[in-house]
Amino acid sequence: MTRHVVVGVDGSPASTAAVAWAAADAARRGCALRIVHVCEPWAYDLPLDTPPGFRDSVAEHCEGVAELAEDVARGHEPGIEVSTALERGGVAEVLRREAESAEEVVLGSRGLGGFAGLVLGSVSFAVSGHVDTPVVVVRNVPEQVRGRIVVGFDGSEHSAAALRYAFAEAVRRGAVLHAVHTWQMPVLGAGATAYTPLVEDIFAAERQVAEETLAPLREEYPQVTVEKTVICGHPVLTLSDESKKADLVVVGSRGLGALGSAVLGSVSHGVLHHAHCPVAVVRARKET
Repeated sequence: MTRHVVVGVDGSPASTAAVAWAAADAARRGCALRIVHVCEPWAYDLPLDTPPGFRDSVAEHCEGVAELAEDVARGHEPGIEVSTALERGGVAEVLRREAESAEEVVLGSRGLGGFAGLVLGSVSFAVSGHVDTPVVVVRNVPEQVRGRIVVGFDGSEHSAAALRYAFAEAVRRGAVLHAVHTWQMPVLGAGATAYTPLVEDIFAAERQVAEETLAPLREEYPQVTVEKTVICGHPVLTLSDESKKADLVVVGSRGLGALGSAVLGSVSHGVLHHAHCPVAVVRARKET
């Protein structure tokens, strides 16, 4: 199949914003855009008799959602190849399957389902971190391009994948990359002032980790202007604050924290809820 970006649509304003974002990113990547709308099986498999024309009406609605999304994509990026697909099944399951052949999956932050009142919708949560393909959740799109990407990293293999994605995206956008390495102070007992040398050693060690992690990518992507921040603080708060000045925040699907064994870690989950711009969740390819 042709190289492509997948965007999931449901006719909601959030999915329309996702289509525009995905079309622009497909253009930057020089690949096609595949628009996917999932017609959930309940609409066709109701056990009771339905009014005449009900199923035809459902089919027309699904087709209309896909056609509208296609119009939005072509209106924003007339030069890209666009295709649409109507699928039946569970939304998250279909999108996970679509991710297997895609370069990226793009979703709105929330849709038309029962979880529409949440900042992060159930589908976005069910796909992010569950596939090897990067997943971008589009919310709070800046009105103007800021030319800045923020990426969080902590030395884990998952944050390494996020860094590589962020560097490549910075090249495509001609953007400044702000790499943020956060760490939290270990719990110290009474008389913590006696631990000043230990604290200084921790600071120095974290700065060393950050520099050693970034060095090979700086060499591989010399055209990218990199700003580095090493800070003792909560990663969700720090990255959410930095997102106010960014076009995109990039995080790994999980990190080194206590919830590192979760499919979608606490940091990526928190950033998805609180960021002020679109968020890309990147999973390490060899993760099982």
